[in-house]
Amino acid sequence: MAYKFEELYDLPLEPQDGGKRVPRWFTNLVTVVLGGLCKLLFRLEPQHLERIRAFQGRTGVLVTCNHTSFLDVVMLFLVIRPKQWVRYMARDTLFGNAKGFMGYLISRLGAFPVARDSADRTSIKRASTMLKRGEIVGIMPEGTRRGKSGTEPKIHSGAAFVARMGKVPILPATVRNAEKVKEKGKFVRFPKITVDFANPVLLSDFDFVDKKDRLDAASWYVMRESFALFQNVPREQVDMVALFPTGRDFTQLFAEHPVPEHTVEEVLELFDPKQPVAQAESQGE
Repeated sequence: MAYKFEELYDLPLEPQDGGKRVPRWFTNLVTVVLGGLCKLLFRLEPQHLERIRAFQGRTGVLVTCNHTSFLDVVMLFLVIRPKQWVRYMARDTLFGNAKGFMGYLISRLGAFPVARDSADRTSIKRASTMLKRGEIVGIMPEGTRRGKSGTEPKIHSGAAFVARMGKVPILPATVRNAEKVKEKGKFVRFPKITVDFANPVLLSDFDFVDKKDRLDAASWYVMRESFALFQNVPREQVDMVALFPTGRDFTQLFAEHPVPEHTVEEVLELFDPKQPVAQAESQGE
Protein backbone atom coordinates (compact mmCIF):
# COMPACT_ATOMS: atom_id res chain seq x y z
CA MET A 1 0.00 0.00 0.00
CA ALA A 2 1.31 3.47 -0.93
CA TYR A 3 1.39 6.26 1.65
CA LYS A 4 2.04 9.96 1.41
CA PHE A 5 5.40 10.24 3.08
CA GLU A 6 4.04 12.52 5.83
CA GLU A 7 1.84 9.63 6.98
CA LEU A 8 4.91 7.49 7.63
CA TYR A 9 6.13 9.68 10.50
CA ASP A 10 3.62 8.29 12.96
CA LEU A 11 3.43 4.69 11.77
CA PRO A 12 5.11 2.15 14.07
CA LEU A 13 7.84 -0.22 12.96
CA GLU A 14 5.72 -3.11 14.20
CA PRO A 15 1.93 -3.18 13.70
CA GLN A 16 -0.10 -2.27 16.76
CA ASP A 17 -3.29 -4.33 17.21
CA GLY A 18 -3.27 -5.40 13.59
CA GLY A 19 -2.79 -1.85 12.27
CA LYS A 20 -0.40 -0.44 9.68
CA ARG A 21 3.36 -0.22 10.00
CA VAL A 22 6.21 1.48 8.13
CA PRO A 23 6.68 -0.47 4.86
CA ARG A 24 9.85 -2.55 4.93
CA TRP A 25 10.67 -3.44 1.32
CA PHE A 26 12.45 -0.16 0.56
CA THR A 27 14.47 -0.23 3.78
CA ASN A 28 15.45 -3.85 3.20
CA LEU A 29 16.55 -3.02 -0.36
CA VAL A 30 18.65 -0.06 0.81
CA THR A 31 20.19 -2.16 3.59
CA VAL A 32 21.26 -4.93 1.20
CA VAL A 33 22.55 -2.72 -1.61
CA LEU A 34 24.07 0.16 0.34
CA GLY A 35 25.26 -2.07 3.17
CA GLY A 36 27.10 -4.30 0.72
CA LEU A 37 28.78 -1.32 -0.94
CA CYS A 38 29.84 0.22 2.36
CA LYS A 39 31.32 -3.05 3.61
CA LEU A 40 33.23 -3.39 0.35
CA LEU A 41 34.44 0.22 0.01
CA PHE A 42 34.89 1.21 3.66
CA ARG A 43 35.31 -2.16 5.42
CA LEU A 44 32.49 -0.96 7.66
CA GLU A 45 32.91 -2.49 11.11
CA PRO A 46 30.81 -2.18 14.28
CA GLN A 47 32.38 -2.26 17.73
CA HIS A 48 30.47 -3.11 20.93
CA LEU A 49 27.40 -3.84 18.80
CA GLU A 50 26.12 -6.06 21.60
CA ARG A 51 25.39 -2.92 23.62
CA ILE A 52 22.57 -1.92 21.30
CA ARG A 53 21.52 -5.45 20.39
CA ALA A 54 20.72 -6.09 24.07
CA PHE A 55 17.89 -3.53 23.95
CA GLN A 56 16.01 -5.51 21.31
CA GLY A 57 12.66 -6.56 22.68
CA ARG A 58 13.42 -5.00 26.07
CA THR A 59 12.97 -1.23 25.91
CA GLY A 60 13.38 1.73 23.61
CA VAL A 61 16.69 3.59 23.62
CA LEU A 62 17.86 6.99 22.43
CA VAL A 63 21.09 6.82 20.42
CA THR A 64 23.17 10.01 20.28
CA CYS A 65 26.16 10.60 18.04
CA ASN A 66 28.58 13.36 17.13
CA HIS A 67 28.17 14.64 13.57
CA THR A 68 31.10 15.11 11.17
CA SER A 69 29.62 13.91 7.87
CA PHE A 70 26.38 13.00 6.10
CA LEU A 71 27.77 9.46 6.16
CA ASP A 72 27.46 9.33 9.96
CA VAL A 73 23.74 8.68 9.78
CA VAL A 74 24.17 6.18 6.94
CA MET A 75 26.85 4.11 8.66
CA LEU A 76 25.07 4.08 12.01
CA PHE A 77 21.84 3.04 10.31
CA LEU A 78 23.52 0.22 8.39
CA VAL A 79 25.34 -1.41 11.32
CA ILE A 80 22.10 -1.47 13.32
CA ARG A 81 20.13 -3.01 10.44
CA PRO A 82 18.70 -5.46 9.63
CA LYS A 83 18.02 -6.82 13.13
CA GLN A 84 17.11 -3.40 14.52
CA TRP A 85 16.03 -0.10 13.02
CA VAL A 86 17.00 3.41 14.11
CA ARG A 87 14.51 6.20 13.37
CA TYR A 88 16.29 9.52 12.90
CA MET A 89 15.10 12.92 13.99
CA ALA A 90 16.16 14.86 10.87
CA ARG A 91 16.27 18.56 10.00
CA ASP A 92 12.89 19.55 8.55
CA THR A 93 14.41 21.36 5.54
CA LEU A 94 15.76 18.05 4.22
CA PHE A 95 12.26 16.75 3.56
CA GLY A 96 11.53 19.36 0.90
CA ASN A 97 14.73 18.79 -1.09
CA ALA A 98 14.42 17.62 -4.71
CA LYS A 99 10.77 18.68 -4.73
CA GLY A 100 9.95 16.38 -1.85
CA PHE A 101 11.69 13.30 -3.23
CA MET A 102 14.24 13.39 -0.39
CA GLY A 103 11.38 13.45 2.11
CA TYR A 104 9.86 10.42 0.44
CA LEU A 105 13.13 8.48 0.63
CA ILE A 106 14.16 9.23 4.20
CA SER A 107 10.61 8.86 5.53
CA ARG A 108 10.56 5.32 4.17
CA LEU A 109 13.77 4.74 6.10
CA GLY A 110 11.98 5.80 9.29
CA ALA A 111 13.11 9.44 9.58
CA PHE A 112 10.84 12.22 10.79
CA PRO A 113 11.32 16.02 10.79
CA VAL A 114 12.33 18.42 13.52
CA ALA A 115 12.47 22.20 13.23
CA ARG A 116 16.00 23.35 14.02
CA ASP A 117 16.62 25.79 16.89
CA SER A 118 13.06 25.59 18.19
CA ALA A 119 11.02 23.69 20.75
CA ASP A 120 9.33 21.43 18.21
CA ARG A 121 6.69 19.81 20.38
CA THR A 122 5.29 17.69 17.56
CA SER A 123 8.67 16.13 16.86
CA ILE A 124 9.39 15.58 20.55
CA LYS A 125 6.02 13.90 21.02
CA ARG A 126 6.65 11.64 18.02
CA ALA A 127 10.07 10.64 19.33
CA SER A 128 8.80 9.90 22.83
CA THR A 129 5.95 7.79 21.41
CA MET A 130 8.43 5.77 19.36
CA LEU A 131 10.65 5.22 22.39
CA LYS A 132 7.70 4.11 24.51
CA ARG A 133 6.87 1.57 21.79
CA GLY A 134 10.34 0.11 22.27
CA GLU A 135 11.88 1.64 19.14
CA ILE A 136 15.33 3.18 18.65
CA VAL A 137 15.47 6.92 17.99
CA GLY A 138 18.66 8.56 16.74
CA ILE A 139 19.62 12.18 17.40
CA MET A 140 22.71 14.22 16.51
CA PRO A 141 22.77 16.73 19.41
CA GLU A 142 25.12 19.08 17.53
CA GLY A 143 22.26 19.68 15.08
CA THR A 144 24.51 20.04 12.03
CA ARG A 145 27.76 18.67 10.63
CA ARG A 146 30.82 19.92 12.46
CA GLY A 147 32.99 22.20 10.36
CA LYS A 148 30.84 21.89 7.25
CA SER A 149 28.03 24.44 7.53
CA GLY A 150 29.85 27.47 8.94
CA THR A 151 27.59 27.28 12.00
CA GLU A 152 29.18 27.56 15.44
CA PRO A 153 29.07 24.08 17.03
CA LYS A 154 26.78 23.78 20.03
CA ILE A 155 25.04 21.10 22.03
CA HIS A 156 21.26 21.05 21.97
CA SER A 157 19.62 19.84 25.19
CA GLY A 158 16.74 18.32 23.25
CA ALA A 159 18.38 14.89 23.33
CA ALA A 160 18.12 14.62 27.10
CA PHE A 161 14.60 16.05 27.01
CA VAL A 162 13.45 13.44 24.48
CA ALA A 163 14.97 10.64 26.59
CA ARG A 164 13.19 11.99 29.66
CA MET A 165 9.85 12.17 27.83
CA GLY A 166 10.32 8.69 26.40
CA LYS A 167 11.53 7.30 29.76
CA VAL A 168 14.51 5.51 28.22
CA PRO A 169 18.29 5.38 28.65
CA ILE A 170 20.69 7.12 26.26
CA LEU A 171 23.29 5.16 24.30
CA PRO A 172 26.16 7.38 23.04
CA ALA A 173 27.75 6.33 19.75
CA THR A 174 30.29 7.56 17.22
CA VAL A 175 31.32 7.00 13.61
CA ARG A 176 35.06 7.16 13.01
CA ASN A 177 36.65 8.27 9.73
CA ALA A 178 33.47 9.16 7.82
CA GLU A 179 34.73 12.75 7.72
CA LYS A 180 37.82 11.58 5.80
CA VAL A 181 35.87 10.30 2.80
CA LYS A 182 35.66 13.75 1.20
CA GLU A 183 37.76 16.48 2.72
CA LYS A 184 37.90 19.96 1.22
CA GLY A 185 40.42 20.17 -1.61
CA LYS A 186 41.06 16.42 -1.66
CA PHE A 187 39.88 13.53 -3.80
CA VAL A 188 37.35 11.03 -2.48
CA ARG A 189 39.02 8.40 -0.31
CA PHE A 190 37.89 5.10 1.13
CA PRO A 191 39.10 4.81 4.73
CA LYS A 192 38.07 2.04 7.07
CA ILE A 193 34.96 3.27 8.91
CA THR A 194 34.09 2.08 12.40
CA VAL A 195 30.86 2.55 14.34
CA ASP A 196 31.26 2.26 18.12
CA PHE A 197 28.82 2.27 21.04
CA ALA A 198 29.47 3.38 24.64
CA ASN A 199 27.78 2.12 27.77
CA PRO A 200 24.26 3.50 28.34
CA VAL A 201 23.59 6.62 30.40
CA LEU A 202 20.71 7.07 32.86
CA LEU A 203 19.12 10.48 33.26
CA SER A 204 18.40 9.71 36.91
CA ASP A 205 22.15 9.90 37.59
CA PHE A 206 22.00 13.65 36.93
CA ASP A 207 19.55 14.42 39.74
CA PHE A 208 22.35 16.10 41.70
CA VAL A 209 22.52 18.86 39.05
CA ASP A 210 20.40 21.96 39.58
CA LYS A 211 17.07 21.42 37.82
CA LYS A 212 17.48 24.36 35.43
CA ASP A 213 20.84 22.99 34.24
CA ARG A 214 20.06 19.27 34.34
CA LEU A 215 19.12 18.67 30.70
CA ASP A 216 22.00 20.79 29.42
CA ALA A 217 24.45 18.95 31.67
CA ALA A 218 23.14 15.51 30.65
CA SER A 219 23.33 16.38 26.94
CA TRP A 220 26.87 17.73 27.43
CA TYR A 221 27.87 14.51 29.19
CA VAL A 222 26.57 12.16 26.48
CA MET A 223 28.28 14.26 23.83
CA ARG A 224 31.54 13.93 25.74
CA GLU A 225 30.99 10.17 25.75
CA SER A 226 30.62 10.22 21.96
CA PHE A 227 33.77 12.29 21.50
CA ALA A 228 35.68 10.00 23.85
CA LEU A 229 34.76 7.13 21.52
CA PHE A 230 35.56 9.23 18.45
CA GLN A 231 38.99 10.24 19.73
CA ASN A 232 39.54 6.87 21.40
CA VAL A 233 40.58 8.48 24.70
CA PRO A 234 39.24 8.46 28.28
CA ARG A 235 36.31 10.85 28.71
CA GLU A 236 38.35 13.10 31.01
CA GLN A 237 40.80 13.79 28.18
CA VAL A 238 38.17 15.21 25.83
CA ASP A 239 38.61 18.99 25.57
CA MET A 240 34.98 20.09 25.42
CA VAL A 241 35.90 23.78 25.56
CA ALA A 242 37.88 23.42 22.34
CA LEU A 243 35.01 21.51 20.74
CA PHE A 244 32.31 23.92 21.89
CA PRO A 245 34.08 27.24 22.60
CA THR A 246 30.92 29.29 23.13
CA GLY A 247 28.95 26.69 25.09
CA ARG A 248 28.68 25.99 28.79
CA ASP A 249 31.37 23.78 30.24
CA PHE A 250 30.51 21.14 32.84
CA THR A 251 33.97 19.59 33.14
CA GLN A 252 34.53 20.76 36.71
CA LEU A 253 31.04 19.74 37.80
CA PHE A 254 31.53 16.14 36.68
CA ALA A 255 35.06 16.05 38.03
CA GLU A 256 33.63 16.83 41.47
CA HIS A 257 30.54 14.61 41.04
CA PRO A 258 31.43 11.65 38.78
CA VAL A 259 28.46 10.06 37.05
CA PRO A 260 28.19 6.30 37.72
CA GLU A 261 29.07 4.09 34.77
CA HIS A 262 26.55 1.33 34.11
CA THR A 263 26.78 -1.80 32.02
CA VAL A 264 23.97 -2.61 29.63
CA GLU A 265 22.96 -5.47 31.90
CA GLU A 266 22.54 -3.16 34.90
CA VAL A 267 20.47 -0.67 32.92
CA LEU A 268 18.19 -3.28 31.37
CA GLU A 269 17.46 -4.79 34.76
CA LEU A 270 15.90 -1.44 35.68
CA PHE A 271 13.74 -1.24 32.55
CA ASP A 272 12.85 -4.88 31.91
CA PRO A 273 13.90 -7.21 34.74
CA LYS A 274 11.90 -10.19 33.46
CA GLN A 275 14.17 -11.38 30.64
CA PRO A 276 17.87 -12.17 31.25
CA VAL A 277 20.16 -9.96 29.19
CA ALA A 278 22.19 -12.92 27.94
CA GLN A 279 19.03 -14.32 26.37
CA ALA A 280 18.21 -10.98 24.77
CA GLU A 281 21.70 -10.73 23.30
CA SER A 282 21.54 -14.22 21.82
CA GLN A 283 18.18 -13.42 20.23
CA GLY A 284 19.59 -10.20 18.80
CA GLU A 285 22.56 -11.93 17.24
